[in-house]
Amino acid sequence: MDTNFPRHFGWRLSPLALPMLLPLCEPAAEARGMTDPAMIDRAVTEFTGAAIGAPGGARAATDPRLQLAACAGSLAVSWHTAARTAVQVECPGPVSWRIFVAITPAAGSTAATRAAPAVKRGDALTIMVRGRGFSVQQPGEAMQAGAVGDWIEVRTNRKGEPLRARIVRPGLAVIPAD
Repeated sequence: MDTNFPRHFGWRLSPLALPMLLPLCEPAAEARGMTDPAMIDRAVTEFTGAAIGAPGGARAATDPRLQLAACAGSLAVSWHTAARTAVQVECPGPVSWRIFVAITPAAGSTAATRAAPAVKRGDALTIMVRGRGFSVQQPGEAMQAGAVGDWIEVRTNRKGEPLRARIVRPGLAVIPAD
């Protein structure tokens, strides 16, 4: 074991200290009973047939800090939007969960060649929270531009935290609650 490495940074490490620090390192996701984010990436790549960052593939790799319960079965992947701009990845296991992965539009697709945005940054919006059997709406503001079907950041007041909402039509963004 090389103890000269820490000296390069101006501090000394006893050869006995390293084995004591190793248990503090975080174990792999599977060892903690969590779904490995790389497993989600592989499922999305298989489903779309395109690599991460490539047209038709996931926009970015799944955040390695994501902590989802271990999935007992295989992941279910389906298109979340008709424009194929997002996929839904779902674990049907005993502790079920669902996430959405943004897809890079393929060249020549309607998503890549779409017209002007339906909502522009700073536009006044009605922000609706919609669930099974209820809906609540409040005025808000678009923090990003987007077309119908896009997920953008919105806020309900000047000091409010940004929320993610899907543009349904110009002037209306919905946050699903189910």
